[in-house]
Amino acid sequence: MRNLDYVFYTLAGISSIPATLLAGQAQPEKKPVDRQQPNIILIVADDLGYGDLSCYGAHRISTPGMDRIANEGIRFTQGFCTAATSTPSRYSVMTGLYPWTSTEAKILPGNAALIIDTKKITLPKLMKQAGYATGSVGKWHIGLGDGSVDWNKDVHPGAAEIGYDYSFIQAATNDRVPCVFLENGRVVGLDPNDPLYVDYRKNFPGEPTGKNNPEMLRMHPSVGHAGSIVNGVPRIGFQKGGKAAQWKDEEMAELFLDKAKQFVNDHKNAPFFLYYGLHQPHVPRVPNERFAGKSPMGPRGDVILEADWCVSEFLKELDRLGLAENTIVVLTSDNGPVLDDGYKDDAVELVGDHKIAGPLRGGKTSMFDGGTRIPFMLRWPAAVKPQVSDVFVCQMDLLASFASLLGQSYPDKLDSENTLDAFLGKSKKGREELVIEGMFNYAYRQGEWALIPPYYNPYSKEDGDFIGLGYGYKLYNLKKDIGQQENLADKYPKKLGEMINRFEYLKSTTNKVTRY
Repeated sequence: MRNLDYVFYTLAGISSIPATLLAGQAQPEKKPVDRQQPNIILIVADDLGYGDLSCYGAHRISTPGMDRIANEGIRFTQGFCTAATSTPSRYSVMTGLYPWTSTEAKILPGNAALIIDTKKITLPKLMKQAGYATGSVGKWHIGLGDGSVDWNKDVHPGAAEIGYDYSFIQAATNDRVPCVFLENGRVVGLDPNDPLYVDYRKNFPGEPTGKNNPEMLRMHPSVGHAGSIVNGVPRIGFQKGGKAAQWKDEEMAELFLDKAKQFVNDHKNAPFFLYYGLHQPHVPRVPNERFAGKSPMGPRGDVILEADWCVSEFLKELDRLGLAENTIVVLTSDNGPVLDDGYKDDAVELVGDHKIAGPLRGGKTSMFDGGTRIPFMLRWPAAVKPQVSDVFVCQMDLLASFASLLGQSYPDKLDSENTLDAFLGKSKKGREELVIEGMFNYAYRQGEWALIPPYYNPYSKEDGDFIGLGYGYKLYNLKKDIGQQENLADKYPKKLGEMINRFEYLKSTTNKVTRY
């Protein structure tokens, strides 16, 4: 392991300089460029906000690794996911469908069944169809198995059934059991003499929990997270056994990085697609000791630095292999940011004047833009010129857009739209409209306008205001009011009516099946 100060200074010095230009570094092998078959890598962070990166205005933290993608490619100022929570957002990325097309596209427990129809097109299936090797490394959280998983056997259906040749994943989130990794559908390092059991209803007799055994904790919950204790951290849900397979949170980042690099090395001679799911900065925020205390914002800042280092090291591997020129790298987040998400980690106390959502209102779970307008950048040196784009784009559209790029078609009707030219910086025309999901509720974006319908608020006024709940329609002009502070519903009744009618039309014509 390199000295941390050395890593930081090195990153800062080369954030925008191709590795091939560094003095004394071996030149990578030059490979012919086929722009119709670039390698494609999709890096999705977990709960990373619009304001968390220095390329989006952060000043209390520096992110040279992620900034490199922005500086050498396109940084989108209006890049969106479909939902302000993890599972629905990831469902859309994989399927090209609105999350409301599945009643199960909601925040899942770790033992939930796979929610993607294995007979339908998916992003990795599209890539396989085009002749790509496909891999998934890191955060998963779209379900595994059939709902009654035996974790001591091969777990199917899963990554393979939706199109991945290789997978090394965690079932759900860092704070949910099972706290183990699965490689190609099998729990890694499981001792058959110590079988693993998982339950989200009740604890197993004699097993310690965060609620009953606080003396065993190195991190304490602020709300919830009172279940099984793994690695000194209380989790959601209960697990028993499988001790040898349990992860160590502080080793997770580098393990995922190593697996991502290995996949690239294994498939460097043919086109490949890699989905690299970063687990940061989702809770519990447990950085490697090299990053602990290195930011002024406590563990949340530390794990963002850790994630940034991972991205930087991964990009260096592409440089070393001579793959950077003809590899599309997309970096984004699954939803907006959150500070206190269930653990006492001083995120609220130490945030200072750092704006996790930048100028946007709201964050994770919110129907305001802070919930779904996220970091979004794309680098493809062979075909894309560095620029900042204000075009309205969405992650859900990657499926249709990559299909266009690779000359592929599919039989399924999707909500994904072909906005390839916008993704490549060749057009000012992206999406015209998008329905976004907060926490079991929906808002509507059309151009520079945002509509939030009235919803009953079962929470506190403060929480309801954050999510966007309350009586009466809310209408905002994002061009003039990016922070969504001035409700224009009364001032522009005609525009309000047009937006309501179009929103209801979309609900009735895009296969909406959820009750929300």
